[in-house]
Amino acid sequence: MSDFKFDFEITAFCNNTAARKGFFNTPHGIVQTPKFMPVGTLGTVKGITSNQLHSTNASMILSNTFHLHLQPGEKIVKEAGGLHRFMNWDKPILTDSGGYQVFSLAKLNKISDEGVEFKNPRDGGHIFLSPEKVMKIQMDLGADVVMAFDHCPSHTSCQNEIEVSLKRTHLWLERCLEQKINTNQALFGIVQGGKYPNLRERSAKFVSSFDLPGVAVGGVSVGEDIDLIHDVIKFVPKFLPKNKPRYLMGIGSLKEITLAVAQGFDLFDCVLPTRLGRHGTAFYNDEKWNLRNSRFRNDFDPIDKTCSCETCKSYSRAYLHHLIRNDELLGLTLISLHNISHLIRFTNSISQAIQDNCFTIDFAPWKRSSIAHHTW
Repeated sequence: MSDFKFDFEITAFCNNTAARKGFFNTPHGIVQTPKFMPVGTLGTVKGITSNQLHSTNASMILSNTFHLHLQPGEKIVKEAGGLHRFMNWDKPILTDSGGYQVFSLAKLNKISDEGVEFKNPRDGGHIFLSPEKVMKIQMDLGADVVMAFDHCPSHTSCQNEIEVSLKRTHLWLERCLEQKINTNQALFGIVQGGKYPNLRERSAKFVSSFDLPGVAVGGVSVGEDIDLIHDVIKFVPKFLPKNKPRYLMGIGSLKEITLAVAQGFDLFDCVLPTRLGRHGTAFYNDEKWNLRNSRFRNDFDPIDKTCSCETCKSYSRAYLHHLIRNDELLGLTLISLHNISHLIRFTNSISQAIQDNCFTIDFAPWKRSSIAHHTW
């Protein structure tokens, strides 16, 4: 296949903030930004079929290299024709590299400049991941966007430890770049540096120097205080290229998405919509409703009258309450479907507000009837 050009076209700028509306071109379609990306760690957005996912207007989803390597294995996925065919998803896919698992599975791994040795959480066996191995796995998976292998440190790490992880992340990016990925895949580098502005600046400048198709900011929302998250969101973008998509990893709350868009970020992901959905919690505006609560027992309104998702078009709060109270799997699916739709609808409304030059740092579409009642 000939080289694919991953264009990023910015079509509107906000006069009040650094927000921008754009279009990111991939081999499996165009992603309008700003955009929330649902997380399908194992090649599935938990509890939701591909057809249902299409109904949410999702345009790009995220899967995880580490977990797909464990099960079913990249060879099986490649034999199936790649991840798109394997999971029946014909739109763009981004695969995370497994760097987050360096953080989340810290008790099960040993890290060196060569790579990371994991204890397999499934069977106790040993797995070794290096930048070269991670890139090969992602080539076999066949995602549109692949992430460089990075060392994501704990928020409790001291400055010296974070500096070591930063140097390692930069070393690994250089090694990832030495691998010849598929010509229809785009490699994004990842900015690290923890809570230290000097390290964040150094990392942002280093990653940006390679002129990659896009850049991500990682090591955010890993247990640190919300004020520190906000500091990173506000500080880092000034050192990132303006003409490339900027991906803020692991962010999914409306307030943080709004703040990040205002600083010039374009892409977001988070497991929260399905994780909360599996526990019976639904998004409503900027609130979270536990539909297990008895107050919904005879409430026959949809979760959100302004929402056009399949759940809100067809089912009441009372019915969802009934499903959740009886541990019916359908309830978890329907609430997760709504939650994903809610975040995608929110980022779509931000995109429209940027186009209309009415986006602000306090943006809330439910306060603007012309936006809240729009079918996205």
